[in-house]
Amino acid sequence: MADPAEAYVVTMLVDDSHGVPRLTAVVRVTAWSGTVGNPERGKFVRWEFADLHALSRIGDVFTPAAQALDAVWPGVVPDLPPVASYPLAAGRPVVPGEPAEAVRLRGAMAETVIAGGWAPSEPVREALRSVPRHRFAPEADLATAYDGGDRAVVTRRDEAGAAISSVSAAWLQADMIESLCLRPGALVYEAGSGGYNAELIAHVAGPEGRVVTVDIDPWVVRRTRAFTTEAGSGRVTAVEADAALGAPAGLVPRGGFDAGMITYSCWDIAPAWREQLAEGGRLVLPLEMGGYSRAVAFERRGDVLHARRFTYCGFVRDQGRQARSAPAVPLLGGALTLRFDEGAAAGTDGVEDALRGPRHEVATGVTMGAGAGVYFGSLQLYAATTLPGFCRLRVHEDTEIVAVAEGRDAPAVLGDASLAYLVHLPARGGGWEWVVHAFGAEGPRLAELVAATVRAWDRHIRAADDDRHADPVLTVHPAGTPDHLLPAGDVLDKASSRLVFRWPGRDGRLPGPARRAADAVAAATATATATAES
Repeated sequence: MADPAEAYVVTMLVDDSHGVPRLTAVVRVTAWSGTVGNPERGKFVRWEFADLHALSRIGDVFTPAAQALDAVWPGVVPDLPPVASYPLAAGRPVVPGEPAEAVRLRGAMAETVIAGGWAPSEPVREALRSVPRHRFAPEADLATAYDGGDRAVVTRRDEAGAAISSVSAAWLQADMIESLCLRPGALVYEAGSGGYNAELIAHVAGPEGRVVTVDIDPWVVRRTRAFTTEAGSGRVTAVEADAALGAPAGLVPRGGFDAGMITYSCWDIAPAWREQLAEGGRLVLPLEMGGYSRAVAFERRGDVLHARRFTYCGFVRDQGRQARSAPAVPLLGGALTLRFDEGAAAGTDGVEDALRGPRHEVATGVTMGAGAGVYFGSLQLYAATTLPGFCRLRVHEDTEIVAVAEGRDAPAVLGDASLAYLVHLPARGGGWEWVVHAFGAEGPRLAELVAATVRAWDRHIRAADDDRHADPVLTVHPAGTPDHLLPAGDVLDKASSRLVFRWPGRDGRLPGPARRAADAVAAATATATATAES
């Protein structure tokens, strides 16, 4: 038995089976009493109940039933045939309730994040304890949804199996929201969320706060609307659009958003994200720099974004107009690839011949302990933003030519028919030492350049406590800003922005006019060596 007030039409579905049109009314019953019976035994054998996360594994489901389930919980039954859906004009009501196990697991997840130091403020802690994460990932079992470790819940993959939508790890969501420094009543722009992260933000912003979340994927937006309606605060507005364009004009607050968050990996910073941000507002996004991602918290000051915090992270890739595939050049029949994450691919003439020739090695004298927790991500970022000719050497097949394992990559520098890359090899007495391998006529010079960079990192950036490595002073300026208006530093140019890095221990001179690779390497070698010896 169900009260009519507890049953509502979600949508009407129209499809076709063997030339026979079918009409399916999807009715959601949110509360009932009694026991489910079977009054039509001539048509139905029995009732069977399944957990939502198990629906993708129970075998074939009658198509109208599967479509009905998908209308309520988009994505729980994958690979459905097309169907025309006519949603009910009236809004869907909130659907309360959850199993006691979800409450227990959510509390445990929150405590894990808090114990890790990722949620120091009480509003973020309370959001983690309150917002039902499992309601936004119905394809996952409760234990997976509430994993307090480093696990993201993948909710959609492309044809190649790569994740294109997910619910990020809880600690990272907490950390990025903390970086927003939200006040009660904050108005926030968010991009790329499936709803849960937006609800966390809405919870932190409080009853007077609002979140506008934008995604280019209709499937993601449909899920976000359904889940935030049934299990959310009512303070999240989901919009289907390219997030790189920002929020629709009618949803942008006068004076701009108090904060913004992007939840997919960004090669560039869209102008709209800065322009729609209030003066002094925070923008947090996973930014790719030389192929390495960091969640960077920026603060707007005029047309310039000033970095305030860096967090190591990984996210799904952008699908909008800013999506970019890094140019790559195969070598040795595809066994190796040189990847150029910034700018166009450089010329590699003569590099294959160099790789088949003698190898030059330079030991840096910089070592790491044998512990699994040793962190050297700051070295990767330092090298990527300071070395001329920087690229990444990716190994697809094991080869004796390079000392990099299959499936891994290494920081590298490309010169004229020459290449050098950085690896860590077993050191005498245990642990690891950074060693440079180089090939070609310019190999010795490239190797000294890379080695000097490692030594400078060890002296000025590295810290005994992995959480204390020095971050650069980073400012982001609009594309087209002339050099004389930029602060001194290493400049990384992108399509819509100019990034200026000022690392400790570097004089940070601006780049001059374009020079031959050999000249640029020679000048940089002299500078890096002088810095390392200072």
